[in-house]
This record gives sequence, C-alpha cells and structure tokens, in this order.
Amino acid sequence: MRRGEWMLQKLLEVKYGIQVDEYLKLDSYDALRSNGWLYLIAKPNGRTVEDIIELEKIADHLRETGDTYVPAFLPDNEGNVITTWEEKQYCVLANRQMDKKNKVKLGRKLAKFHERGKTVPFKIDRSSRIGQWKQLWEKRLDQIEKVWSELMFQTPEDDFERMFIDSFPYFIGLTENAIQYLVDTELDDEPKEADSGTVCHERFSKNSWGANYSLKDPFDWVFDHRSRDLAEWTRERYFLNTQTYEIDVRQFFNDYQTIGPLTSFSWRLLFSRLLFPLHYFECIENYYITRSEQDKKMLEEQLSKMLKQSTEYERFLAYFYQTVGAPIKPLKLPQLDWLSIR
Repeated sequence: MRRGEWMLQKLLEVKYGIQVDEYLKLDSYDALRSNGWLYLIAKPNGRTVEDIIELEKIADHLRETGDTYVPAFLPDNEGNVITTWEEKQYCVLANRQMDKKNKVKLGRKLAKFHERGKTVPFKIDRSSRIGQWKQLWEKRLDQIEKVWSELMFQTPEDDFERMFIDSFPYFIGLTENAIQYLVDTELDDEPKEADSGTVCHERFSKNSWGANYSLKDPFDWVFDHRSRDLAEWTRERYFLNTQTYEIDVRQFFNDYQTIGPLTSFSWRLLFSRLLFPLHYFECIENYYITRSEQDKKMLEEQLSKMLKQSTEYERFLAYFYQTVGAPIKPLKLPQLDWLSIR
C-alpha cells in the first residue's frame, strides 16, 4: 500500500472510527471501501465550514427527495464536517457502493436533477450565482483587459502572447454582445415558475457525474438558473468535435424537455451564456496561473485551435436555435444580425 493510501486509511480509522477493507480510485477521487459503503475523501479547497454546511443541507435534501447518487457528508468523531489530519484539511463523503454506470439519457437525468434542486426549502446564500452573471463576466473581462493592456507596450514573449494580443479585441466584442443579450433578456422577458433557481454545476459536462460510476459531487455545485448547465454541456460537446455535435446536442435538448420544457427566458439566458467566450477566458487565465511548461504548451495549442475555429463557432451560434429546434417565432427569440450574415 502506498503511503498516501495508508494515510487516508488511518484518517478514516482514527477520525471516523471506520475500519477500511480497501483503497480504490473512483474517477478523480480517492475512495475507501468498507462494509458495502464507499467513502470519498475530498479537500475543502478553501471552503469554510459555513460553505460546507450549506452544501450538506442541499445534499440531504436531494437524497431525501430520491436521488440515490448523492453522497452524505460524514462528520468526524467530534462532529466536524471539515477534519484536520497531518496538517491538511479533508471532508469525507459516504455513499452506498455504486454499480458501473449504465448508458443513460443524460438530458432527461439532468432535468430531473434540476426539478429536485428547485424544491430546496431554504435560502441559498453562499453558493448562489443567481442574477450575478453580468457582474462576474464584467469582472473577468476587466482582469484580462489589465493583463492585455500591459502587454500592448511590450514585445510578446512567445507565440501565446502574440495570439492573445491579436485576438483579445475580438473577444471583447463577443463578451459585450453576450452581456447585452443577457441584459436585454432581463429587461424584456419575464422569468416563469420554471425559471426559479436550482442546483447546478460549476461546469456541467458528460463526466460531471463520474466517468465510470454514477456519483454527484456536492463540491461541484452552485445554485443558479438551469440554463447554466445546459449551456456548459453544449459548449463542451461542441468543442469535443465541431463536425459531429448537432445530433447529440439536439437529442440532449429533446430528452431534457421531456421533463423540463424551456421557456423563452431559459432559451435566451442559455444563448447569452454560449455567446460569452468562457473557453477563451479560461485558456488565458490558466496560461498565466500555471508554472508547468507542458501545460503552457498545451494551452498554446488550445488557443491556436480556438482562434482558427472562431468563424465556425460563430456559425454554431448563428444556427444554435435551429439546431436544437427552439421555437424561435412563437417565443420571439431574438437572433443576432451580425452572426447570420457570415
């Protein structure tokens, strides 16, 4: 047994009174098996006790309303949700042993998850992002604009900086369009009952609930409008293969809407989020955060590919409503003139 595995085993024995049968890796998690239960070891990553308690309450509610793939937060022997072991902080999540993942209609499953998430019977403060997109997007834009402005007066150090300097004005334009579309939606359209906040994910993707096992990770949750998850899943699927996304995306939205039909407000929020070039921002931010040369090289390739595909991405946006079969005329969904002329 490796030292890290042995240390986690001791953590469970000493702090939680659990005798462990074996260590296993569950997707990205360190997990320990004992007596038909799986214990997942998570790091709070800067979250406070109050943050964790809010996530714990959400997890309890989802389990009580029938979601068997949501783990429970386990308090340690002293009743703490965050425990300290060998000078590091940990949380332990417990769930019944899981089976291998079956092929599921993810759109439909996500809609059910959102329906449950809407019924959370208490106010969510700490993990809420409802109504905050505009401020968050503007803040992100400002931060990167500062870096860009400084680089404008220097010789670019490498290909990445050269591409960043050249491409940023275009992405400022795209971001301003996204913000405008969002603001117009909030001014012109009325949210319906179906648009109330729900449990969403930082970035919902095809593997958010585990690549090989079904597991819903509370550390991945934010409280937001459902269109967040729909947009991020779509963005990821588009970039996986820009040639073959249409059938999957259409199917996903059809499946989702068998449970949760989308309102005009939902469609419009979703579209504004796809317009916002999150993929570009993350690429730039990650480049300036990472120290690894290997990661920098990878991000440089990613940026280069992204810039070559920008016209294709505009085409994807221009035809998005048609691709997913959104009722454009009945719901009066605004189309962007500058996109459709290319």
